[in-house]
Amino acid sequence: MFVPIYDTNPLKRIPYQYVTVGLIVANCLIYLVFQTGWFFALDDRVAAFALIPAEFWTEGVPFASRVVVPDDALPIEERWTLVTYMFVHGNLFHLLGNMLFLWVFGDNVEDAMGHFRFFLFFIMCGVFAGLAHTMILRHSDIPVIGSSGAVAGIVAAYLMLHPRVKIWVLALWRIPIKISAAWVLGFWVLLQVGSAILSNAEGIAWWAHVGGLAAGALLILFMRRPGVALFDKTAGGA
Repeated sequence: MFVPIYDTNPLKRIPYQYVTVGLIVANCLIYLVFQTGWFFALDDRVAAFALIPAEFWTEGVPFASRVVVPDDALPIEERWTLVTYMFVHGNLFHLLGNMLFLWVFGDNVEDAMGHFRFFLFFIMCGVFAGLAHTMILRHSDIPVIGSSGAVAGIVAAYLMLHPRVKIWVLALWRIPIKISAAWVLGFWVLLQVGSAILSNAEGIAWWAHVGGLAAGALLILFMRRPGVALFDKTAGGA
């Protein structure tokens, strides 16, 4: 298992990754303020923000009303859960894992697109990831939360932009090594696709990851700045 911690890939077109940092701050603040119970305790009502396939496709119709709405549930229309599910997380490790990937790879994808298009890219990848999950597991009543689908889109875009850039990773969670993005992210992509195909477990939204990967690979073709090349041959540098 590889855990990415740093890439040697400086920004070229923007002074700072404002949107990447803004998304990280937003996710962390939402978790801190609403999910830790230190400020406002949502408790079970956090499920109102989750994407639940069985409720999203009530009677085969998307965007239908929720099947069962508790008295204390927050009044969120089902269609908006395609966005809200990205900004709530199951626990601290779930949050930190997604934010680590966003921090390492998001800045260079933002650099390739510009701030506004990168923000749209993140949301679109997350929405497509949610749709892919609900279409494959249409009758599942397990809530889906987390930004991993959107982050998967960023991983796909980074891999298509900078496959030869060197990345510092922790192998087996403890051994630091430097390896090219093609190996690290290629292995991660294969793991997501293989797990989606072979795993019957619904606890991890593997198909959301696959949907995000597909969206990211497609959208980077059209949303990158003019002149930004795919499959950059440089290895990056400090």
